[in-house]
Amino acid sequence: MNHVLRDCKGKFVVVYFDDILVFSKSLDEHLGHLRGVLIILRDNHLYANLEKCTFCKENVNFLGFIVGKEGVQVDPEKIKAIQDWPIPKSVGDVRSFHGLASFYRRFVKDFSTLASPLNELVKNDVPFIWGQAQEKDFSDLKEKLTNAPILALPNFAQTFELECDASGFGIRVVFLQGGHPIAYFSEKLHGATLNYLTYDKELLCPHYSPPSLGALHSD
Repeated sequence: MNHVLRDCKGKFVVVYFDDILVFSKSLDEHLGHLRGVLIILRDNHLYANLEKCTFCKENVNFLGFIVGKEGVQVDPEKIKAIQDWPIPKSVGDVRSFHGLASFYRRFVKDFSTLASPLNELVKNDVPFIWGQAQEKDFSDLKEKLTNAPILALPNFAQTFELECDASGFGIRVVFLQGGHPIAYFSEKLHGATLNYLTYDKELLCPHYSPPSLGALHSD
């Protein structure tokens, strides 16, 4: 599907396996985009299942995200699942919760730091002990995810901004355009990188930047 719609991707189409998202700035433009995509599919002997399609919507649920003109936000059904998640009783429970939380990590500033106590529980040869640190981490992550911000949609025709910060144990990055956050990234450092000076740690941040990055901010 990526090959079939290669001329539309990034312009007004997003493709993930057989899921196709068509986005436009106006209804008239959208109808033209839809017509073009359907013609391409027909010419390649591919057909969409009408029962699984939605057309001309201001907001759509796409791959677990609500996407619309305001930006990207967490699916409300997933938010409810996070709110109702019971306290983990085993390593398997922790992995399940962490898996869901990690899927939405781009919405959470300092996710790696917040999730660190839970990560310790899933390491080999580490006994499962649910203490105050894990309880606080679990509650904080649930609170952050259930109150996640709406992230701006990236415009790859414009430059990105990158705000970088580093602490003793990790790095934090915010991708922005026009001052609006597009995604948060954080990573816990390991090994030799823990011994880097702060400004050297911050120099690791551009490694995670998009190719069209235009400005970098660091304190």
